[in-house]
This record gives sequence, C-alpha cells and structure tokens, in this order.
Amino acid sequence: MTMKPISVQLYSLREASQKDFPAVIRSIGKIGFKGVEPAGFYGLKPRELRKIVEDEGMVVSSTHGPWAKPDNLNEVIDTAKELGIDLCAGGYRPEDFADLDAIKRTAETVNLMEDKLHAAGLTLFLHNHWWEFEKIDGKLKYDIFATLAPTVKFEIDTYWSANFGANDPAAMVRKFASRAPLLHIKDGPLVKDEPMVAVGSGKVDVASVIAAADPAVLRWLVVELDACATDMLTAIEGSYRFLTSKGFAQGRS
Repeated sequence: MTMKPISVQLYSLREASQKDFPAVIRSIGKIGFKGVEPAGFYGLKPRELRKIVEDEGMVVSSTHGPWAKPDNLNEVIDTAKELGIDLCAGGYRPEDFADLDAIKRTAETVNLMEDKLHAAGLTLFLHNHWWEFEKIDGKLKYDIFATLAPTVKFEIDTYWSANFGANDPAAMVRKFASRAPLLHIKDGPLVKDEPMVAVGSGKVDVASVIAAADPAVLRWLVVELDACATDMLTAIEGSYRFLTSKGFAQGRS
C-alpha cells in the first residue's frame, strides 16, 4: 500500500493547547507531521490557525470543529472554506445508536445535512466511538446505519472500532474501506477506561489495520491518543516515529 501522509488530532494535546495553542502547532511541525486535525481553535480564527499551520510547513488535513449539526451548517461551511478543506466532521452519542429506531433517526438527520453540505462542495464524514461498533441482534450497529445513510463517509477510529476486543479492528476498517478517507490511528490495552499508549506499543496490530484500508479512498492517517499515562507530546512523537520508520505513513522527516 502506498504510504499516506500523517496528521495528528489536536484533541490529544488539548491541555497544552489551552495554554499556548500556537506553541503546540510549532511542536507538531518540528516532529515532522504533514497535517493537523483541530478540535477547537482556542481563541484563534480558522484562517489564523491555517496560517500558523502552513507557516510550519503543514496543512489542515481535516477538522473536528465545528461538529456538523443541523443548526450550524453555515458555520461548518464557512470554517471549511477558511481552513482550505473539503471534508467536515460529525459524530453521535450513545443514545443516537441505542436501538434501531434511534439509528434510523440518526441516519435521517445525516442524510438531510449531507444535502446542504454537498451543495457547498463539502463531504461529511462521521467519527465513531465504541458504541457504534456494538451489535443489535447479531448485526453491527454501524452496518445498519451505513445502509440507511448510503453516501456519508467515515473517519474510522480504529481503536474504538475494536470495541475493547469484541471486534477485529482490521476487519472493521476493511468493512468500511470504500467509504473511509480518514483513519484515526491509536493504540492501547483495549480495556475500557485504561489510558492509551504510543502507537506501536499497545495491543493493536497497526500493520494489519492500515493494510485493510483502500488506498484509492484513504487520504490521511491521523494519530489520536485520547489520554495517556505518560507525557502526551512524547507519546505523539513516539507514534510518529513508529509509523514513519515502519513505512506505514509519510511524514516530513
């Protein structure tokens, strides 16, 4: 598989970003990442963030801010244009995937949002947690949803898709590969509420996860660590070094 560029979900560094967001961006640039995926702007305007990112030799790969909802699509469209991207994110709570009726309502909402976003030249992708990868009567909830919302794209969070060992994350990536332009790459013990670790030092078979993607669809590999017991920036840099040194992702150094 041709190496894809590597980005980082800045939610991972949210504590440091609250103190000095531009410094966080500079730190990510020095590591060698090719892109960033913000999840908030910490007082900056989107165009200001874009300039800082591009001054460091990177681009905004995608964004989790603002989260697409039926009542904020104009803001989503404007933000995407300022960031220079054509992808916008959405996601849902456990109650939105609680049962079949909830999944149907969620799909209806997504389909309506997609119409407006598509008209503006944007593609909506959804980011998952573990609850979408539970099952109803033996069928994966995300399978049901994907059938009901047939054009929405996905940013498969490969760690959460394992649902703490209930699923093979590589199989989950393969299942949705034709609709997944982004993958969240993370690692850890696959135990609920336990901290994650630098990619390559946990229980996830990262090589098989990345190999399961469709290279014609996948645009970016995005490192995200929700919480670590070690220093977060050190874990992010370790993840970068692992992925690039193994030939799994393309960085700038």
